[in-house]
Amino acid sequence: MIIRLLSALFFAGLLSIAQTAIAAGNAEYKLASGDVISISVFGEKDLSFEKIGLTDAGTFSYPFIGEVQAKGRTAAEIEQTLIGKLKGDYLVNPRVSVSVVQYRDFFISGEVTKPGGYPFQPGLTLGRAIALAGGLTERASDNKITIAHDQGSSKPVEKASLDTPLMPGDTITVPEGFF
Repeated sequence: MIIRLLSALFFAGLLSIAQTAIAAGNAEYKLASGDVISISVFGEKDLSFEKIGLTDAGTFSYPFIGEVQAKGRTAAEIEQTLIGKLKGDYLVNPRVSVSVVQYRDFFISGEVTKPGGYPFQPGLTLGRAIALAGGLTERASDNKITIAHDQGSSKPVEKASLDTPLMPGDTITVPEGFF
């Protein structure tokens, strides 16, 4: 009985740590074209939206406010913008929540079975991305793979290993190996 209770507490603690790490990663995530967000305004059904896709310019249209620039900003920054614009003229004390519903695609090209764009999933590594693309071809060089990160990264192109984490918008190149 005590062992079950301790193991349940242990696993609950691990789950809490994992959720905190995911939330922290999402808090730093910068939005861009292709992302889909959700906006919830407490008590205001007409101002809440389950899915809003960002335009090619990285913007979205919002009632009473108009065009909102989201590119390069976090969900928390968008929340503060919406609160600031809605407060006073439209609502007394707006409670706004913004979250990412769907991340933009990552792209893989070169010596993989099915090159192309694929939906990003949190926790995605290069190895999993290659698996999604059907695996490496016979001619692939698995030690010369590069990743070009979407804008905003200090290292735009880097050599990668199979356990390298990916970000939305990354472009992976798998070159041909001769030997």
